[in-house]
Amino acid sequence: MRQLLPAGVEDADPAALYAGDDRTAPPGRPWVAVNMIATLDGATSIGGVSGGLGAPADKAVFAALRAVADVILVAAGTVRAERYGPVHLADDQREARVGRGQAAVPRLAIVTARLDLALDEPLFTESVPPPIVLTVADAPADRRAATQRVAEVVSFGHGAVDLAAALAWLAEEHAARIVLCEGGPSLNGALIDADLVDEWCQTISPHLLSGPSARAAHSATASPRRLEVTRVLEGDGLLFVRSVRAAPG
Repeated sequence: MRQLLPAGVEDADPAALYAGDDRTAPPGRPWVAVNMIATLDGATSIGGVSGGLGAPADKAVFAALRAVADVILVAAGTVRAERYGPVHLADDQREARVGRGQAAVPRLAIVTARLDLALDEPLFTESVPPPIVLTVADAPADRRAATQRVAEVVSFGHGAVDLAAALAWLAEEHAARIVLCEGGPSLNGALIDADLVDEWCQTISPHLLSGPSARAAHSATASPRRLEVTRVLEGDGLLFVRSVRAAPG
């Protein structure tokens, strides 16, 4: 993998680069990074899943970002579409995390108002510790009772999950300093609308797809937020662009 920006470097190591980035959490909540892949024309999935857009280099960056997170935030729809399972990291990444004072693997936090989850999947039956489920006070009572048997369930708001409150709780109750959001687009859009995104990591896949695929973020309103590109990597024909919240002014 090559580093194109800020300076050309051959054989760049994604794990070392992403682990070395400064991610100072804002007051009262964790640092929030989003990681997404999209084609040149903005499509984020083929047949409803993103796997067909990537390559080995994408998997390396994906793992590198997971390795720095305390919590992985993901919407229930993405959990279902991508068939999420327990979080796994390489032995050296686990050792590095423990050396930094983190848990060996990040905790998974699922955002869902309806609690429409397959509770018999390995994600719930094999994850140690179990996932956190961030839901709403008016979620279906029967689903809440079932979910509480296999996950830590916490409510924030009514109708839609109050993401600012959920992030503040993750910081206070789970000492989360870095949260990595892996989508989907509606969750990403809600984070942007609430001005909660500090870092955006975009993998650009060299394909044109067209079709009905969603873009990387969407919501009912446009919420312009300026970011600054800090690094561009190239590997397997893909570009990996890291951008962070622009300084005020």
